[in-house]
This record gives sequence, structure tokens and C-alpha cells, in this order.
Amino acid sequence: MRIYNTLTRTKEEFAPLEKGKVRMYACGITVSGEAHIGHGFQALIYDIIRKYLEKKGYSVTYARNYTDVDDKIIARSRETGIPADRYAAMTIEKIDRVMREMDIDDPTVWLKATENIDNIIDFISELIAKGHAYAVPCGDVYFDVTSFKGYGCLSNRTVEDMLDGVRIDNGEEKRNPADFALWKAAKEGEISWRSPWGEGRPGWHIECSAMNRAAFGEQIDIHGGGRDLIFPHHENEIAQTESLTGKRFVKYWTHNGLIKVNGQKMSKSLGNSLLLEDLLKSYSNEAIKFALLQTNYRNDINITDNLFPDAEKHLTDFYRTISAVESKYGKGVAGNSEIDSRFDECMDDDFNTALALSDLFGIFKKISAKLAAGDSTCADDVAQVKKTYSLLGIFKKDAAQYLAEVESKANNVESVPAEVVGLAEKRWQAKLARNWAEADALRAEIDRLGYAVKDGKEGYEVVKK
Repeated sequence: MRIYNTLTRTKEEFAPLEKGKVRMYACGITVSGEAHIGHGFQALIYDIIRKYLEKKGYSVTYARNYTDVDDKIIARSRETGIPADRYAAMTIEKIDRVMREMDIDDPTVWLKATENIDNIIDFISELIAKGHAYAVPCGDVYFDVTSFKGYGCLSNRTVEDMLDGVRIDNGEEKRNPADFALWKAAKEGEISWRSPWGEGRPGWHIECSAMNRAAFGEQIDIHGGGRDLIFPHHENEIAQTESLTGKRFVKYWTHNGLIKVNGQKMSKSLGNSLLLEDLLKSYSNEAIKFALLQTNYRNDINITDNLFPDAEKHLTDFYRTISAVESKYGKGVAGNSEIDSRFDECMDDDFNTALALSDLFGIFKKISAKLAAGDSTCADDVAQVKKTYSLLGIFKKDAAQYLAEVESKANNVESVPAEVVGLAEKRWQAKLARNWAEADALRAEIDRLGYAVKDGKEGYEVVKK
């Protein structure tokens, strides 16, 4: 099995640090808002990687975190009037619910920044003692990037490149512009904890380093996250951890691609975020997974208006064949090693779900031919497909149940276009910012497009007029 390692920019043969065991960590969600399709894609990918490693016989401990204190969460707390800790807890509850609707399993270990404050403070104190970090009079603590010779190894940047054009903001007391915060002194009204440097809270990057050490010790096999985390987040994790331990922190760095909507990067500022909760109202979780997994996990996914409808159509066709086979021959027995071996061959090549899914069209063509010819072994082939591809989160439902659910959604729920969803999210953000004129203008534009926004205590809903 070969895995693409961002650190070396090559596919490498997989061999864990400890024979038969894999320690894997993936950066989770900063809970300043609800889960969007990018969050779902990343969680899905690492859930699949964990399950495939287990299929290969490894004992996998998979840790995933929630960043439940940071600048964005504090800003949302101010906007909503909900205390930051309560706001984070409420958001985590919503995210957990929608991930379960997506049928994405929990990791082996859940980690939260606020539950690791003591670990974070200890980590920072040790960095200061080793000369890699320094406290300043205001109560902030910074990591000295010049103290770590390998800084830039993951993103392939030099410290000089990073310093070019970077300035120190007013009020900061850094030694170097590229130094980053490990601990932030509390501002008035902010959530905070006691530390040797005064009341404050952790910086973003230190959280993952400290939580990794608490969960696994000094080294792990696989560290994952979105490609946007390579710099500065993962670069800074390497600097912090390896400065402290003197050991290679991660053996294999893996990064999934980003989500684009009609060719544009998905972001709140562009108003084109697609919430998982909204997508699940229109499409089955299996169709969403099928759509996302048709692209190699390292590549960006461009979500067009046809992506999810086409995926639902393909899956519906497959389920109709399954239904026809099982209606005639009953449920078969999985025993087609060719289907399973080919799947493993695809997944052994850096978890190539796109290639594995493309094989389904040929597999179902053969199953249909066997059914037409009266060959009852097609039932065994169906059983093998269901067993093998359930690892990707598809073909897990009874065929009749799946087809009924799809028909129900098609009859009762009209998909809201991405453009309208984006306008609604932008309006919601304007409303939270008390920008009433912009919110009203956006509502009028949504109305012009034939949709209405209904506000509630927990958020909003977009419906066809």
C-alpha cells in the first residue's frame, strides 16, 4: 500500500512506526459555525482511511479534535450574546448530529482544546525552557521560528520568504514578524484560563500539538487535514512538536483537496457555503458520498449544479439492479474475490476511491447481463459489491428502502440552487452583524429568484415560494 506524503511529495510504501498498529490524527472543525460540505468531505475521507487500514489488518487508533475556543468563536459569541463555551457546545451538538446523518463514524478518540488547557500550558512551558518560545510583558507567548532549523519543510518555504512583506501589528511584541502565538492574553470579556503568563487562552496551532502528545506521545503515523492547513497550521505543529521532542513528529502527512462551487473557492465571504444539513434535505447521504468520492481525495472538488443529482441518479440505477436481482434470487453470499481484490488494488494506490467507484459501472453491467441470462450467481456478485463498497459508505441500505426514500425526496423536496443557498447564508451573516439594509436587499434578491427565507431561533430555512 502506497500513501502520498506531503512532506516528501512522493507516494511512499506504508509502514507504521509500530508493526500492526497505526496512530492517526486528523484536524477537525473549528466550531464557529455549522458543518458545511468541506467539513463533511474531510471527515468522510479520514473515516474511510481508518476503515481501510483496519481492513488491511491494522489496529487503528484514530483521534480527531474540535477547536472549541478561538477568535472566530469569541466573535460569534459577541454577535449572538451566547457565552463562548456555551456557543461552542451548542455548535458541536449540531455538527455531531449532522455527521451521524451522513453516517460518518466517530473517531476512536475525541479531543477538545478546552479539555486540554493544562496539557497546552505544560507544552508551552517546556518550549520556553528549551529556548524555543518567549513570553512578552502583555501576557502573550510566541514561538521563535528562527530557533527551529527545519521551519518551512512541509510547505517548502524559507523563513526569509515568510518574512517578506509580513509586518508586526500594532500592539504585538514579537521578536520576528513570522513568530506565532502560543498563548494569547485575555481581552476584556473574553473566555480565559489562568496560566504562568496571566489570564489568557491558547493559540490555534499549539492545541493540536499538545492534544497529539496527550493522546499518542511523541510520534504518530498519519496526520491529516485539508490542504489549506499545510501552512501555517501544520508547519507550526511540526516546529512546536519537534522542537520539544527532537524527534520526527509525523511519518506520513496527508492532505485532502478543497471544495469549489462552480469554480470558485467555497467561503462565507463569497456567500457560497453549502451546509451539510441543507444538502441532506435534498439528497441521500450515500449520493453525497458518491459525488464527493468520484474525485481523488487530494484533488479539489468542483461542485456544480449537476454533481449531486447525477450521483443520485447513478446510485438509484445501481439500487434498481440490486432490487431486481434480490427480488428474483434473494440475497446472495459474498464470495467474488475479483471484485474485492480490484477494490483493494485501487485503495492501495493512495486510497483511490475515484478509481474504485468508476469500476462499479462495469461491475453492474456484468451483473445486469447475468440477470438477463438467468445466471443466479449475479446475487452473489451483488452481495460482494454491498460488502466491499460499504467501506465507502454506500450500498448499506435495503434496496427497496433506498428507492422509496429517493422517490419521496424527489416528490416533496426541490433542491435549492447553490446561488440561493449562498445568498441566504450571506443574508444571515449580515443579520447577525445587524446590517439590516444589506440583509433586506439580500432577502429581496432571494425573493426575486422565487425562494423565501424563514428565520427561526436556531437559524434559517430556504423554501420554494
